[in-house]
Order: sequence, then structure tokens, then C-alpha cells
Amino acid sequence: MFTSPRGDYGDRLHKTAEAYIHYGGSIDADFEFLRPTLDVLKNSRGTCLTEHKMGVSHNGDALPWNSNERWFQGIADIVITSDSPIAKVLDFKTGDVRYADTDQLELMALLIFAHYPHVKYVKGRLLFVLSQQIRDRNVDIKEKDRLYQKYRERDARRLGAIEANNFPAKESGLCKKHCVVLTCPHNGRK
Repeated sequence: MFTSPRGDYGDRLHKTAEAYIHYGGSIDADFEFLRPTLDVLKNSRGTCLTEHKMGVSHNGDALPWNSNERWFQGIADIVITSDSPIAKVLDFKTGDVRYADTDQLELMALLIFAHYPHVKYVKGRLLFVLSQQIRDRNVDIKEKDRLYQKYRERDARRLGAIEANNFPAKESGLCKKHCVVLTCPHNGRK
């Protein structure tokens, strides 16, 4: 499998954060700039979970990672929970902030609501480490039904496209340099 230099950097960053938060010790020089952030996370009130794997059924029940009954699943870089009804989720990003997609934080919030029923509010954050920018998306439990509907509709469109074998061309930020479909009118690699 091909891993880009930025992807390799991201993999090392995630492993460094997990090791530092759970075991302490040194931080690779490439990531020393993250030490203050990691210290705050490590010393947060409650439990700080790293690379936390969760799944959920189509009706919103918590399921183990990779359960055969899962509707969707996710791995949260950092989840902080306590007895409080507020949880935090953070995802480290090494990509370009122009392509920030907070849908990931909505999905993580749905997973957290399923796995931690006492949580009523999730503070979500995408931390773009290379550009030192942040994108937040906080989710209140009151949004849960609307968000489930949003992602059920999206999933239905995906399944419909698979069934009909119809995948209309749609431009994205990856078209110009990364798409392997050279016949697509949006492809910039032709």
C-alpha cells in the first residue's frame, strides 16, 4: 500500500501521541511542538483514550469495533470522558485545512453517545498540526436524531449507486493530483 510522506508523518504523529499520553517518555523531535497540547490532554480530568475504536448499529446501539452487525465504526484519535455529561473528541490532521470536514466529528459524537449514554454534549476538534489551525464542531444530544437521518440518507445514496453501478463524476480536492480515474472530466492527471 502506498503511503505519502504526509501520510507517513501522520501515522508517526498518531503513534507518538498515543505512546506519550499512555506511557510518558520522550517525544520525537519532529513532534516536540505538540508536547504542550499532549500534556493538556494527558492531564485532563477524566479518562483520556487514544486510538479509541467504536462501532454502532443502524438503530444507534453501541457495538464493538468490527462487529458484523455494525452500521458504521470509527477510530477516535483522542476521547476524553468522565462522569461529566460533556465528552471531548480530538482528531489530529496533517492535511490541508481547506479540506476540513467536520462530518467526521459528527460521526464520532454519534459513536460517543452510543458508547457513553451519560454523555449529552460532545466537544469536537480537528487539529491541523502543520498549519496550526483548528476546526471545531460541538454536538448536542438534541441533534442526534437529525444527524442519524443525515447519515442514513447519505448511506442510502451510496448503496443505491452501488446497486445501480452508477457513480457520477463529482469534483473534489483530490481530483487534480490523486484520482486514478483518468477518464473523469475532473481529473488533473491526464
